[in-house]
Parts: sequence; structure tokens; C-alpha cells
Amino acid sequence: MYNLNETHDPVQRSWVASANALTSDFPIQNLPFAVFRSAGDEAFRGGVAIGDQILDLAATAASGALQGLAQQAALAGRGDTLNALMALGATHWSALRLALSQALRAGSSAQAKLAACLVPQIQAEYAVPARIGDYTDFYTSLYHATNIGRQFRPDQPLLPNYKWVPIGYHGRASSIGVSGQTFARPLGQTLAPGATQPSMGPCQRLDYELELGVFMGTGNASGEPIEMAQAEAHIFGLCLLNDWSARDIQAWEYQPLGPFLSKNFATTLSPWIVTMEALAPYRLPFVRPTGDPLPLPYLDSAANQSGGAIDVQLSVSLQTQAMREQGQNATRLTLTSYRHAYWTAAQMVTHHTINGCNLQAGDLLGTGTLSGPTIDQAGALIELTVGGKQPLTLPNGQRRSFLEDGDSVVINGWCERPGAARIGFGACRGTVLPARGKT
Repeated sequence: MYNLNETHDPVQRSWVASANALTSDFPIQNLPFAVFRSAGDEAFRGGVAIGDQILDLAATAASGALQGLAQQAALAGRGDTLNALMALGATHWSALRLALSQALRAGSSAQAKLAACLVPQIQAEYAVPARIGDYTDFYTSLYHATNIGRQFRPDQPLLPNYKWVPIGYHGRASSIGVSGQTFARPLGQTLAPGATQPSMGPCQRLDYELELGVFMGTGNASGEPIEMAQAEAHIFGLCLLNDWSARDIQAWEYQPLGPFLSKNFATTLSPWIVTMEALAPYRLPFVRPTGDPLPLPYLDSAANQSGGAIDVQLSVSLQTQAMREQGQNATRLTLTSYRHAYWTAAQMVTHHTINGCNLQAGDLLGTGTLSGPTIDQAGALIELTVGGKQPLTLPNGQRRSFLEDGDSVVINGWCERPGAARIGFGACRGTVLPARGKT
């Protein structure tokens, strides 16, 4: 895990004035990465957020403002994906972060070279930040697993393996999109209550899932597991993730092999990846509820016990089509924190590789739905509405059990605590369109 250093100093200010606003997601203490281009025909390339601007890594590499490992990292980040930068490893990532922090500080002599490398975020469009070879979605929230299990197995909400093994399944990488993604309501087989055979048609119980994405940096050779002590050195950073779910399709198809069409139609990411080093001030001890088993030794370490949890505040908001047409902002449905997760990012990586599985730079791991201990911290509508039995009433009087056509879901994430700067993840927004052939 990363130690605090000068890049985290809360008193640092930037010559990019917008980065100094107390409400900015992207102060100089953050410096997250994305792949962007100015709206139009320019090539996509890597960039770093600072205030309401993007520092173009291609232009920065050509400016002469960086040297050594930092320059090598900037060169690796100038392409249309961040895979080459991710593959370099933690030493290069830290060198680039430090060099950019110093160059962007108020009074830096690099201002003259880097001012021309800035692109306003309002003029940018984004791409998925990495070429994702594989995507694995986990199930790391005890509260989500319990809430869901209680709806189907009231006497035994949790299956016996949950507290022993980080459960996951392999998802679909090709349908992952970046914030602003729109997608048609999925089609699939469902079995209506009381029916004797399934029918084919549009999903009627469409849901969101509040998650974080974990982007892998350096991978591991096949047959060589990543141990807990090294796991976080292999993680490039975290992003926001919405793993849309067709609950009625899922209920019919998931046995015996798990989700298929209910999960593979769309997954939405935030553009920005916040590095693990930037998250260092917001670490918390990783603790299990009293009486729960300790992780098996291969999933345990002193560092994970002392700081494996990360206090990322997470919110979900909903804006219906009627709200947009009436000029109404999205309304918040959920506020929770990643600190409630039952399994940490390091444990996800270690368990994924313990059998010799080789992860690669740009691979994506999802945390699974991140619900907190109370129902207002639930990370999916299926929990908030108790399987659709208790619909939500929105401020404009509309009701929702599950998502309807035209609904937009917005996920936000940020970290803040006394003695540290507030940093954010930007937004992750996706919108549901009518099913194919419907209007």
C-alpha cells in the first residue's frame, strides 16, 4: 500500500485555478487518468484531470516538461488506451504522479510549457480507458448478498461459502461502455409467476448495480499467483461502475451456471481512474463483524488488516425522462461507502490468481453491488424496493419498482476526511432506451 507523501499535502494549490475549488472532484491531490479527445475527429489519447481541465499526456510528453521515469510513463500514456502505462508498474505511476503534482503546483516553472497542454473538459469526449481483455465481477458486499438472499431464502440468506471465498463470475468485456452510454432494454426469456413455460420479450425488471471497477496494472505470469503482500502494487486504480441487470431474465437463467443474458448487454464505467496512490489518505482498517471467520491465510495480511478498506463515498441518483423534460435534476436514491465491503480489492486480486490465472494490464474487476448496513444504503432497486413490492415515490410523484425507458442513472463517488483534500471520481451516467423494435 502507498504511504502518504507530498502529492497528498492538502495545502498544495495549482496554477489551474479551477482545481482549487473546494467542491472540485479533481484537485491537484487527485490527478486521475482517462482517455479522451476534443469533440471531433482528433485521435483519442491519455489525459489527467486537473480542475475543469484535462492535461493532454501526448502534448505533455512532447513539451519537455518531464524527464526520466515520469517521461517514460507519459509516453506510455499518450496512446488511445492506457494499457501501456498500466503495464509499466507502480514505480513509473508514482514517478509520473509526483512529476505532474510538482509541475501543476502554483508557482511551478513548468506552467509556461504545460498551459498549452490543457483541454477544457467541457470540450472533451471519452472512451473506455483501457483495452479490457477480461472482466470479472465479484460479490463483495455482505449486506447486498444478505438483502438479496433474504428475498429468496428467508431462513438462510447467505450461502455457506460466502464468508470464506470471494465469489465472482466472468462477465462480458465487449459491451462495457463509458459514462453517457445508452442501451436498448434487453430481450430474453423469462418465466412469469404461475407459468408452465417461458416466454421471450423485453425485460420488465431492469435494475442498476452500484459498483466500483478495479483496473489491473501489471499482470502475472500464468501459474504464478499474486500474493496479498503484492496485490495492490498490481492495481492501477479504481473507477465507478454500473453493472446493469435484468432481474427477471436472471431469475430464469442463473441456475446452474450463473448470469448470462441478464448481465452481458451493458456495463457503464466512469471515464476517470483514480489511482491507488491518490486513495492513500482514505484508508481504514479492514474488520469483520464479531464472530465471523477470519480469512484463510492466503487472503490475509497485516497491511490488509490495517488499511485494506477504503472510504469512498458513493451515491446513486435517478433522472426520469419526465424529469429531464421538466428541467428537474436527478434525485438521490442511495448514499453509502466502499468501506462496508466484505472483501477488499487486494483479496479479489489474490483469489483470482491463486489457481494460476494470469491477469493482464487493463483487465477489469468489478466489486459487485456495494450496499451498506441500512436499506437507504442499498446499491440496487431490487433491494430498495424489496423485489419490487415497495415502489419508490420520486419527488415529482412518479413511482419506480424497476427502471423504465428513458430513465438515467447517475453514480458519483468521492473521498473526504479532516486533514485531507476532497477528491472525486466524476460521474458515471447511463440511460435506458426502449427495447429493440419498440418506440
